[in-house]
Amino acid sequence: MEYGFAVRCEAPMGETVERVRAALAEQGFGVLTEIDVQATLRAKLGEESEPYLILGACNPQLAHQALGVDRRIGLLLPCNVVVRADGGSTVVEALDPQVMVSVPGDSRLQPIADEAGRRLRTALQTVKGS
Repeated sequence: MEYGFAVRCEAPMGETVERVRAALAEQGFGVLTEIDVQATLRAKLGEESEPYLILGACNPQLAHQALGVDRRIGLLLPCNVVVRADGGSTVVEALDPQVMVSVPGDSRLQPIADEAGRRLRTALQTVKGS
């Protein structure tokens, strides 16, 4: 089962992260959380890995609508966007909001997930085209 969508960029990781932040902002998303997986694995386990960043993206309007339908939906928020090094390029992946609405199974969440997915796909295409 596919649970996300992705684009590959030839730009370096740092530049791609800035593009992702700007593209998300254009689509009404703010970044609420940032997890540097590489640094965490190094600090906690002494393990080395490729640069890997998880951004917790939230569109307040869409989150508000979803919470109005089901207060428990907060368990599935925010939308995670991963930026990671892969060889000589950078991969950007976003969780498909359809996965989030499949968990509670409430059809009232469908149009919200559709809009969130549209905006996330647009943001990723913007990053790819930059």
